[in-house]
Amino acid sequence: QVQLVESGGGLVQAGGSLRLSCAASGSIFSINRMAWYRQAPGKQRELVAHITSGGSTHYADSVKGRFTISRDDAKNAVYLQMNSLKPEDTAVYYCNADINWHEIWGQGTLVTVSS
Repeated sequence: QVQLVESGGGLVQAGGSLRLSCAASGSIFSINRMAWYRQAPGKQRELVAHITSGGSTHYADSVKGRFTISRDDAKNAVYLQMNSLKPEDTAVYYCNADINWHEIWGQGTLVTVSS
């Protein structure tokens, strides 16, 4: 059974930084697109950033210039470096990946940014 496990969430003051990690485990033959989504209280889940198997990246306008997505294929992992955090970045962050041609979601990790 393939699964994704996130880590790195927590409480941080506005202007601070956090690094989220997500590692895939199980019988993995192929990992294509990897991404981070987030869902704030009372809002729909939204795409934060994604990275293709070739390393191309895409960011939501709200995080451009502040967040960086990266991946380590040797570790089957994806990361999200979040700098200059704002209170509006508060949300549950979910890892998402196309693994073995199936879309897999992590369980989520809470990021809280205090003002």
